[in-house]
Amino acid sequence: MTTAHLAAGLAAGDPLPFLAAGWILLAGLHGLVTSRHAVHAVGCLTVVQSSTYVLLLAVGYRRGGTAPYFTDIPPGTPVADPVAHALTLTDVVVGAAVNALLLALVLQTAKRHGTADPDALTGLKG
Repeated sequence: MTTAHLAAGLAAGDPLPFLAAGWILLAGLHGLVTSRHAVHAVGCLTVVQSSTYVLLLAVGYRRGGTAPYFTDIPPGTPVADPVAHALTLTDVVVGAAVNALLLALVLQTAKRHGTADPDALTGLKG
């Protein structure tokens, strides 16, 4: 891939953003599987979720596209997909809420059991 190709933007059907999303997903999953601390696991889950941001933005991207404000552009002008961008924004907000909840649960677990190591936690006692 040349620098002129990079400067011109991504071509339609370019696999680079999808490969990047897959690599980010695999890196996060690797960290999640090998994690020995609950806070680290929550961080790795955040990395996994960030791969969905890249994927959604890649799906909504249009080369040479403009923002989807239809009041002052001529018909037939390529625009970026607003639904994909709205889903990405929703994904960010939901991800922040999920991370806050998970970190609160980790904090309460560490207070109650004295550790945040998932392997050291025993089963629920009734």
